[in-house]
Amino acid sequence: MIVSGDVIRYTVAAMTESTHISTQSAQLFSNQILTWYHAQGRKHLPWQQNKTPYRVWISEIMLQQTQVATVIPFYLRFMESFPTIADLANADEDVVLHHWTGLGYYARARNLHKAAKIIAEQYKGEFPNDIDQVIALPGIGRSTAGAILSLSLKQPHAILDGNVKRVLARYYLVEGHNAQAKFEKALWPIAEKLTPNKGVEFYNQAMMDIGATVCTRTKPSCDICPVSENCLALATEQQSLFPQKKPKKKIPEKSAYLLVPRKDNKVLLEKRPPSGIWGGLWCFLESQSLEEIPALLAQHQLRETSREQLTAFRHTFSHYHFDITPILIDCQHTADDPASFIEEKPNAQYQANIDEANETRQKNIDWFNLNPMNEIGLAASTCKIIEEINSQ
Repeated sequence: MIVSGDVIRYTVAAMTESTHISTQSAQLFSNQILTWYHAQGRKHLPWQQNKTPYRVWISEIMLQQTQVATVIPFYLRFMESFPTIADLANADEDVVLHHWTGLGYYARARNLHKAAKIIAEQYKGEFPNDIDQVIALPGIGRSTAGAILSLSLKQPHAILDGNVKRVLARYYLVEGHNAQAKFEKALWPIAEKLTPNKGVEFYNQAMMDIGATVCTRTKPSCDICPVSENCLALATEQQSLFPQKKPKKKIPEKSAYLLVPRKDNKVLLEKRPPSGIWGGLWCFLESQSLEEIPALLAQHQLRETSREQLTAFRHTFSHYHFDITPILIDCQHTADDPASFIEEKPNAQYQANIDEANETRQKNIDWFNLNPMNEIGLAASTCKIIEEINSQ
């Protein structure tokens, strides 16, 4: 421990050693947390009923970067459609992404689907109960694996999600912010030292609950916190300083037109590649300029009959702002086929390449009814544009 003026704080280097926390103080901490949970903790959330590793796994993934109130309806609908790992593994990816539409961070859904397939193939549909095997699954890290196994099977594993990091960083004045690897490295030994073997399923749930409802990011309710008596941040009135804020960087801005070809109350959508923004989701055609529109339509044997600019809006990703201008384009098919302009008959390999490209394009491009929309995964921007069109 280092004293600087009247401020007591543990340095990151010092807190990498769990020996700074005695067994007695660790027991006191966990007992206070457990007492609070039995009196105040949340016990009636959907995923807390009939606990299984699968049910807890789905909830933990959905709750990443997303509030409980938002997750509940998505969770209920997801579990109704995919009640078992086998149901999820056998589902079409588009259907899985459709159930995720509105939750954001769609890589979570794709990883859930991939992991379910692995569990079905390698573990006969039974969620593994070894933490290393769980961590090896797509989209599951150390903390999520610990949460799944501790909450559902009572295995004694520590967790360290954003809420728990905040509680521990304030309690021990651990310097750093969530984006720093050294900050997380400093907190893991603390989390492991404090996590009890008995009652771990209640303790871990309580730590997440306290971080979410008591030791909140702003205006924490220290007067009702079960561990406030020995909290160094409270003692030194530094709650607002821990964890420290990540230095702000100017977020880049990008812009594009999203083209909405419409014909017979259907719109043309393309499925994005698995990686990148809106990975695996169905979106409208993207163009950098209005001049590109005729050529882009021609690629799909379409000709414009009229157009209308819809309401422009900004969609913010974690790493940049995306300014979108939707263009609704009424179209008709044209008989013009670019291949018909080839005077000489192409050789076999050239024709094979054309056929393969067309087949790939057909798999990733399709017409969909505007209302009702098919059960496919739609990007948030796509949903927004469709809502405006349907409201006209």
